Amino acid sequence: MSATSWAIDIDRDDITQAKLVGEPDTALAPGQVRVHLDSYAMTANNITYAVFGKPAGLFGNDQGYWDFFATRDVSGRLPVWGFATATESAAEGVAVGDRFYGYYPMASEAVLTVGKAGPGGFTDVTPRRTTLPPIYNNYQRIEALPDYRAADHDYWPVFRPLFLTGWLIADQFEDEGDYGVRQILIASASSKTAIGLGFSIRQRAEPRPETVGLTSAANVDALAAQGIYDRVISYDQIMALNAATPAALVDMAGNGAVTRVVHSHFGNNLKASIVVGKSHWDAQADVEGLPGPERQGFFAPGRSQKRIADWGGPAFGQKIAEAWLAFMDIAPRLASVDKRSGGDAALAAYREMLSGQADPKKGIVVVP
Repeated sequence: MSATSWAIDIDRDDITQAKLVGEPDTALAPGQVRVHLDSYAMTANNITYAVFGKPAGLFGNDQGYWDFFATRDVSGRLPVWGFATATESAAEGVAVGDRFYGYYPMASEAVLTVGKAGPGGFTDVTPRRTTLPPIYNNYQRIEALPDYRAADHDYWPVFRPLFLTGWLIADQFEDEGDYGVRQILIASASSKTAIGLGFSIRQRAEPRPETVGLTSAANVDALAAQGIYDRVISYDQIMALNAATPAALVDMAGNGAVTRVVHSHFGNNLKASIVVGKSHWDAQADVEGLPGPERQGFFAPGRSQKRIADWGGPAFGQKIAEAWLAFMDIAPRLASVDKRSGGDAALAAYREMLSGQADPKKGIVVVP
């Protein structure tokens, strides 16, 4: 692709259909800013965004993840987390050269509409985004991030949104008295969200539930060596767990076959079954008529808003900062950063993640 600016278009009805396209420059309207993406991460979380791109009820309205960066009459633009630098500004409070961490389209550039600009950053007030969860619309100046360290820069887009989700799930468990369980089964345990959850639970004082990471047989030894979970077992060992021990399932993968085995094995001793993502987007759902509890979805933005209301914004931010810095002390041994450059590499990274072939021990960072 010879165009200076590029983006990746995805078919909203068939997410395997994606292509690299050139992006023509357009004049900025008053209040807008153009940013160049410096780097962003490609993770299983992004596949969840694609799966739920169309309206899925997550936002309480008729919007989905495609609505952040594209109108409904064009191809989908996948949201990604990363860093960007302002290259052109028609907005008060944002200058050329300002750098921001936030939510961007999978592209080399983005045009954002600036609202409430201040020392900490700004909120995007593009009309279609104002009815979407606020956490996705905030752009934070790097210099204003209280827990930002230059040494952690590449790990921010790889781990930050996923760690936050894991931390929020752990917080919900503690808030709910762990649903009365003695073990928490975490499916797709090598995923970065699962690792964030396992790490956060292990930071709690005893007594607390045992964490059991569920993964493929080939990953068991390497994942156990990381020390994130109390135990790591393969999916085919689920039936060997003590079915009389009250348990909860956190399903990161959306794999119906695993869900059915856990529900069938524990029955009424499964006290909670929480669905977080759908990285196994093409797996057979097969969740009708499950014994045990009704499955409940977990939506990180909603949990964040609850805790901000409970604790106040500054206290919420402080708790996250403390947890994040503790996690960053071990993150480099959990995953290495795999940098890819350019549009062709970006498209290849998306396809690799979609196929399920990406190495969980690497964090893919795309440098447009």
